[in-house]
Amino acid sequence: MNKEFLNLGFQPLANEYLSKASPKQKKYNLKVLFNNKTKMVSISKRISSKVMFNAKYPYRSSMSRTMRKSFENLSKEIKKRFCPNLILEIGSNDGALITNFNRKNVIGVEPCKNLAKITKKKNYVTYDDYWNINLSTKIKRKYNSIDLIYSANTLTHISNLDDVFKSITNLLSKNGILIIEDPSLLECLKNNSYDQFYNEHIYLFSALSVKNLLRKYNLEIFDIKNLTTHGGSHRYYIKRTKNSEIKILSSVKKQLFKEKKYGLDKFSTYKNFSGRVMQSKFALTKILKKIKDKNKKIIGYGATAKAVTVMNYCNIDKNLISIFTDTTPEKVNNYMPGKNIKIVKYHKNILNNYNYVFLGAWNFKKEIFKKEKNFIKRGGRFITHIPKPRII
Repeated sequence: MNKEFLNLGFQPLANEYLSKASPKQKKYNLKVLFNNKTKMVSISKRISSKVMFNAKYPYRSSMSRTMRKSFENLSKEIKKRFCPNLILEIGSNDGALITNFNRKNVIGVEPCKNLAKITKKKNYVTYDDYWNINLSTKIKRKYNSIDLIYSANTLTHISNLDDVFKSITNLLSKNGILIIEDPSLLECLKNNSYDQFYNEHIYLFSALSVKNLLRKYNLEIFDIKNLTTHGGSHRYYIKRTKNSEIKILSSVKKQLFKEKKYGLDKFSTYKNFSGRVMQSKFALTKILKKIKDKNKKIIGYGATAKAVTVMNYCNIDKNLISIFTDTTPEKVNNYMPGKNIKIVKYHKNILNNYNYVFLGAWNFKKEIFKKEKNFIKRGGRFITHIPKPRII
């Protein structure tokens, strides 16, 4: 039923940044599979949540202006469109969404204790535990039911989706709304963004696979929005099947049609994608080597989990990209997993000594270009691998 279509080689844990350079970091073979029956795309090797999401987790939603604005807009929509009395967010991170709501009306669930601590200090109710049926039952005993449950870029990180959705339906009120937001499989394939695959991204959702998944739990999609975040995401609005008051909007039918037209229900589509990924690897390394042969300097911008996949798959080390820069405190002064490239703290003049910038955070390209106007004015160039390797 599951067929392999892509092998990204041996990869370290994408968010396991090292305090010291080490050639002995543990790696695993990252293979990506397609299920012909469910239409679900997933990685073959599942790493324990307790290993991936711990007290040193380095990703913070609030560090990006783009993400802060997205969550702010969503909070306004939730208040106006659904008027919920009680909201729960699964994977509340550092509070980029929940801090837009009154403390009395929102609950956070965040297993990474360093992040949960941030919202707790602001007096937001935050459960620093993993989302499962036990936690769902614990919350149910205290709050009875939840009007709206939201989760962004989290459910696809949990291996046991059966437990995930049983835990949601256990807590969701009779007429409750579930909203989930995750990177788009369709956009991933169209953009050749193979770096969407790493150990945390156990699944990459499409509307086709989500529709098939929800059927088992008597849930259904009633609206879909296309977003630009994370290089192209979908926001799925979901209700209980028995809730006839909410009509299914045309956006659902349109998205399903687009995905079938592209061939997301066919294995051959994924094999073709695999071929393009291989071509991308060779083209990117060729560009970087050509630049280095001219004695030009390249800096990586955004020490992201996505960049970790690219560095390790393409075998790019500090001989090609000498250093990375980032704003996230948990990454600064550490090393890129697998390739031991040093990460330094970002400051406004950091690009002055470099000729080229590799976009590790390519999904924030517009935000970066706006921020780095002076670098562009003096002739600085950017390198991207999305949708194909090129200098821009």
